[in-house]
Amino acid sequence: MSTPARRRLMRDFKRLQEDPPVGVSGAPSENNIMQWNAVIFGPEGTPFEDGTFKLVIEFSEEYPNKPPTVRFLSKMFHPNVYADVYNVGVEFS
Repeated sequence: MSTPARRRLMRDFKRLQEDPPVGVSGAPSENNIMQWNAVIFGPEGTPFEDGTFKLVIEFSEEYPNKPPTVRFLSKMFHPNVYADVYNVGVEFS
């Protein structure tokens, strides 16, 4: 079933493939466009240098009007990342 959120995610994924950002990689799960697996590579010159941080991004049918939920799978410390779930929209919307 194609919904506005799913169509938008398909466009977002295509854009990521055409112009991938430096230090970040992400893609939808094999059977679920609403759940993405991503990796952030720690930037040079920071305490996170050489780190590889895996996360899962879960989108709702209200995307892009409602931000996704991001859950880090890798253990890490950051003052803006809570132990279980971090809602990107709280800080950045």
